[in-house]
Amino acid sequence: MLAGCHSGHKPDAPVPSASSTPGYKTYKMRGKVITTNAATSEVTVQHGAIAGFMDAMTMPYKVKDPNILTELHPGDTITADVLVSQRDDADILLDNIVVVAQAKPDYKPQAVYHVPEKGDTVPDFALRNQDGKRIHVSQFRGEQLLVTFIYTRCPLPNFCPRVTHNFSDLHRRITADPALAGKTHLLCVSFDPENDTPARLRAYGATYIGSDSASAFARWDFAVPDKPTLTKMAHFFDIGLTNEADNTITHTLSTTLIGADGRVERFYPGNEWTVNEVFADMKQSLAKT
Repeated sequence: MLAGCHSGHKPDAPVPSASSTPGYKTYKMRGKVITTNAATSEVTVQHGAIAGFMDAMTMPYKVKDPNILTELHPGDTITADVLVSQRDDADILLDNIVVVAQAKPDYKPQAVYHVPEKGDTVPDFALRNQDGKRIHVSQFRGEQLLVTFIYTRCPLPNFCPRVTHNFSDLHRRITADPALAGKTHLLCVSFDPENDTPARLRAYGATYIGSDSASAFARWDFAVPDKPTLTKMAHFFDIGLTNEADNTITHTLSTTLIGADGRVERFYPGNEWTVNEVFADMKQSLAKT
């Protein structure tokens, strides 16, 4: 289940994840499916503690899209966004449900999404950057790599533009820090290969970097994979994508810090992460090398 560039959010409200609905606050859940009930559009989940919301328990939840119930089976391990109404109705919904471990070995979903975990080796994906140059994830071995996903036509400020703005803040802080400047690289990956040409990516990136000089992109690449590679990257980095009839893309958000050894250091789902948080993680990760 996907949500992305189709819902807004007031700038002064708590920052939502990419699956948020106006009037709801979002929390992250991981748990096991116990039962599903199509008649009530509910799934009963045995889950761990939901940070900032509730302790571990087993209870039924209504799902935002009842169609997802056909994809769920007792014993499946899932991750999901818990949407909690901030109105008097105290409504609670599950959205952005991802099956991370299947209980039925004979069940084959259309796509299996991988949630990056610390220590996972990142495949050597190939992309083409803002200069039209072919780049590989492996070429950044020996330095930290922070990867996120965007598309330049994204219309909502709290989604792709917000994440790119955060990367811009990180870029300035990294450039000013001698310990990080030569050991950290940023990478914004577009999931819109039909529209995000190298020229478009360069123009988009220059607005956030503040320059289009020859050296402007030395520590920050904007790149796009071909469609087969995009599918593989979306599955590995837990990105849900749907191309809509109005030519927009409904999507989830994902940012991953990859260590100098090419392994996942930390995964940040949604867009709730802060510049201070990621910068501190970078400093801590670098101190270990």
